[in-house]
Amino acid sequence: MFNGAKNRQLLALALPMILSNITIPLLGLVDTAVIGHLSEAYYLGGVAVGSTIITLIIWLLGFLRMATTGLVAQAFGADDLPAQHKLLVQGAMLALLLGVGVIAMQVPILNLALGLSEASSEVERYCREYFQVRIWSTPFALLNLVMLGWLLGRQQPKAAMWQLILANLANIILDVIFVLGFGWGVKGAALASVFADMTAFSVALTMVLQQLKRATDFQLSQLLTHVTFAGYGKLLRLNTDIFIRSLCLQIAFAFMTFHGAGLGDNTVAANAVLLNLLLLISYALDGIAYYAEAEVGRAYGQKQAKQLKEAVILAWCWSAITALGFCAFFGLFGSKIIALLTSINEVRTTAQTYLIWLIFLPLWSFSSYLFDGVYIGAAKGKVMRNSMILATFGAFFPTWYLLQQLLSPEQGNHALWAAISAFMIVRSLTLAGHYYFSKDFLV
Repeated sequence: MFNGAKNRQLLALALPMILSNITIPLLGLVDTAVIGHLSEAYYLGGVAVGSTIITLIIWLLGFLRMATTGLVAQAFGADDLPAQHKLLVQGAMLALLLGVGVIAMQVPILNLALGLSEASSEVERYCREYFQVRIWSTPFALLNLVMLGWLLGRQQPKAAMWQLILANLANIILDVIFVLGFGWGVKGAALASVFADMTAFSVALTMVLQQLKRATDFQLSQLLTHVTFAGYGKLLRLNTDIFIRSLCLQIAFAFMTFHGAGLGDNTVAANAVLLNLLLLISYALDGIAYYAEAEVGRAYGQKQAKQLKEAVILAWCWSAITALGFCAFFGLFGSKIIALLTSINEVRTTAQTYLIWLIFLPLWSFSSYLFDGVYIGAAKGKVMRNSMILATFGAFFPTWYLLQQLLSPEQGNHALWAAISAFMIVRSLTLAGHYYFSKDFLV
């Protein structure tokens, strides 16, 4: 923790990703702020449910980024350039296939999601408006995940930083123009996100091509040799474990939004505000986890057990410090931030009622984000999968069920926030416990 060289290395990798990651929830906060200042809560509720469905799809397929980062980091550590090329092509082909499939299945996906929700008719109407526009950016969003993972695996956080910052800046500007300037409302917010994903794709593709051209003997034909459906075994096995992990994660967060919608328009809108602030925490802590992914992957590729241990300890300490900072920040300024995000008094009041849960969530969750990075870098998706299954079905749903039986209907949202807190605690304890006690984890 007091090694200057190690800290500089962490900051060099983590700081660009923290800065760029923060733009992602800031984008959601701008969406929330722009829509939250329209006349009725159901506009914000519709965007919240619609964006939750889109986020559910993208995060379910987030294994494209995570698996790519872990495997590329190991190939980078072993100085295996052909393997890095192969992973880029395989990941891109898989992303395109999945993106086209999601667009083809958009109607049953939306109907299924809304069937699980208890949203009002107005919230459902604006959810459909948002979803039917936003879904067309899915192939670009999935290709972005692959290229982002490839850049991070090669320890190029600044390239990844510019991809995210420029794309989210475009989204924020277009949000204001389309919604407030042109008066396009919910459709305008969705269209801004579509253009942002296309911008991110253009930037990421440029960055990847720059990296490829740095090899003096690189030829495009080297990539074309990997355009085949053979040899996907290791990538698909890791992807399957991370997919199940991501599915459990999204089940928990989607349940919060969908069940919250049944508690009233003001409640689902207030939860949307607080969940966007929770994303701010998770994306900032993920910046440090990216350092762990890259360093653990590189250490595995080079078979350096001591470097791996040092990277994990350093990243955990910085994650803890960051989490404490967020606790203090939301404790001091949480109410003021809520007031900035929505002018609807009922939504403000409701959000402030549940703010106390958000204040302490960084403490419960920081270890889970950090060790996700450790296990991604080590390409040990099975451990992440098992931890998430236990947290979802052994902590989240039992906690929610027991508390909603004990609390009055008016207090039902407290059961949801208690459940997400228990979920984070169990994830943190199981991942950290496995790392500490496992005999076969280190090289």
